[in-house]
Amino acid sequence: MFNEFKEFIAKGNVMDMAVGIIIGAAFTAIVKSMVGDLLNPIIGLFTGGLDFTNNFVVLAGEGPYASLEAAREAGAAVFAYGAFLMAVINFLIIAFVVFMLVRYVNKVKASMETKEEVVVEVAPAGPNELEVLLEIRDALKK
Repeated sequence: MFNEFKEFIAKGNVMDMAVGIIIGAAFTAIVKSMVGDLLNPIIGLFTGGLDFTNNFVVLAGEGPYASLEAAREAGAAVFAYGAFLMAVINFLIIAFVVFMLVRYVNKVKASMETKEEVVVEVAPAGPNELEVLLEIRDALKK
């Protein structure tokens, strides 16, 4: 059983998947930083400095709270529509960046395949079956 597990882990597909997950996690951190540190401030400029994450409605609890964090710390039930909206915007930006990355990788891969196809040399064609049979017939006639 241990040997079967070792063979399963050693297969290329499992290792490729593990590498993909690790790189994906690192790439997610990069894209989240890009969204949070670069794009959200630009979006804030266009919306007049509005940060959607602190938009919420208190469903149950005491009075007004200064921020969503303060409401959650107080244990109030909140409808955090702003945080959800920012999560949707972040998802769309991340999905677009991943799409552009995959599109670029596919273009590079396709250009590499066309280069490989050009390098393939065509072997000289030998005689076909009819020519061989005719040659045998002529040799037998002699």
